[in-house]
Amino acid sequence: MATTWRVDDINLSDPAFWRRPWSEREDAFATLRRERPIAPFEEPVIEGTSVAFPKGRGYYALTRYRDVVTASRHPEVFLSGPGAVSQLDLPTEMVEYFSGMISTDNPQHARLRRIVANAFNPRQVRAIEDAIQRVATRVLENALHGGTGDFVTDVAAPFPLEIICQMMGVPATEAATVLRCSNVILSNGDPSIVGDGTDPVVAFLEAGATLTALMNELGDYRREHPIDDITSALVNARVESERLTPQELASFFILLCVAGNETTRTALAHALIALSDYPDQRERLVADYEGLAATAADEIVRWASPVIWMRRTLACDYSLSGVDLAAGDKVLLFYNSANRDEDAFERPEVFDVSRSPNDHLGFGAPGPHFCLGAHLARREITVLVRELLRRAPGVHAVGAPVPLASNFVNGITRLAYDV
Repeated sequence: MATTWRVDDINLSDPAFWRRPWSEREDAFATLRRERPIAPFEEPVIEGTSVAFPKGRGYYALTRYRDVVTASRHPEVFLSGPGAVSQLDLPTEMVEYFSGMISTDNPQHARLRRIVANAFNPRQVRAIEDAIQRVATRVLENALHGGTGDFVTDVAAPFPLEIICQMMGVPATEAATVLRCSNVILSNGDPSIVGDGTDPVVAFLEAGATLTALMNELGDYRREHPIDDITSALVNARVESERLTPQELASFFILLCVAGNETTRTALAHALIALSDYPDQRERLVADYEGLAATAADEIVRWASPVIWMRRTLACDYSLSGVDLAAGDKVLLFYNSANRDEDAFERPEVFDVSRSPNDHLGFGAPGPHFCLGAHLARREITVLVRELLRRAPGVHAVGAPVPLASNFVNGITRLAYDV
């Protein structure tokens, strides 16, 4: 049953809102799209921390597909540099430290993207794709023959993590550290991740420092002892005589660990829920996976919307869909809402593995910040779901999933399953 919301009762800055069931949150966003698609909100208060943050002037929530796309296509107006992943105005050093390339604007963004893209040469891509198949096979064999019964622990978390670590040449002995730190960075202070009574901001900073130290050590070693991995390619790559600085390399590593790991993990967990809630769609995939693989992967990402929003900051005054925004205003691009926009998708509330066209914003909207790892994520999802359904065509979720208490990542911390 749909939840009836009064638009004035919706507060996207209230942590309690993000602890509501997904269906209630979807109904709230539908109300915003219909009645107040560009809605102002006060900035959120970070709970449980002793770290003081200056109070800003709030933000506007962009909830309609067309407005999110418009903002993304005008990076000269809607800036990423002041911070793309925080609703608060953080010090520049912290912004660069944790979000790197996605919190830059041109010309710096173009420079970083050229260097990073140059490292993903055809040989690297082929090696990664070969690894995806090997890792998927091993992870699923372990899960289906002696797993814990938790899909996140058995499959969704270890699969993309191992691929990221292999790509970057991170020793297997450090995989648990990478997983723990990336979980903390994206936890939004969820006590089940950072621990009860732990200051979430301190935990966040410590996790970033740990990943930075790991990558600095690995990067120094690969400059002198290169192998066939992404870290070696990055530290030795030159584009127009430019190289990544050690800080840029560490920031990219944090971004890759967090985005490349968490996005795929979240999409895979939501995929199992969707295939359980829509058994007819699971049967369609079992019957003709190769014919539906491409559209299914994109529908999974649309359905999951792993990253809920990204922030932009106005460089100048701008009128968007009749709303006058001022220079310095912050806007949050709510991808989850855009991916359920009735004006952009036919029956968006239905999971359809053959949906086409499907110009979803699960990898961001068109523009310079479209996800660099979209191809990798699609490939991971395609291979893992194919191998899962081949080995366990009746696989399904059991009971209710445990969602991550976050307004940024649509994550799932536990998901019981059976075959």
